[in-house]
Amino acid sequence: MAVKMRLARAGSKKRPYYHIVIADAASPRDGKFIDVIGAFNPMLAKDSADRVKLDAEKAQAWLKKGAQATDRVLRFLDKAGLAKREARNNPQKALPGKKRQEREKAAAAAAEKAAG
Repeated sequence: MAVKMRLARAGSKKRPYYHIVIADAASPRDGKFIDVIGAFNPMLAKDSADRVKLDAEKAQAWLKKGAQATDRVLRFLDKAGLAKREARNNPQKALPGKKRQEREKAAAAAAEKAAG
C-alpha cells in the first residue's frame, strides 16, 4: 500500500482550507484518510504563523514509515526542517509551443521572400 502525505480540501466555495493528511495513494482527494497531521489556510497572509499548522512529530514518524509527500506538502516540510525539497528548473517551459514556432518560421520566410 503506497501512502501519501497530501492536502484534502475543506472549506466552502471560494474559501479554501486544506487538511494535511496521510492517505492511501488510491483513495480520492477528499476521501478516506489514515491520519491528519496538520492544516493549511491559503487565505491567510504568507507570513502568518497560522497559515500552516503541522504536527512535526507525526510528520516525522510517517516519513520514517515511508510516506511520500506531494510537492506542496514537501514545501511545508522543507520550511519546517523535516525534509529536503530540491528546487526544480525547467528552462524549456518559457519557450513557445510548436504551433507558434511554425507560425513564426512561416512569417519570417514570408518577410524574407517579400524583402528579397
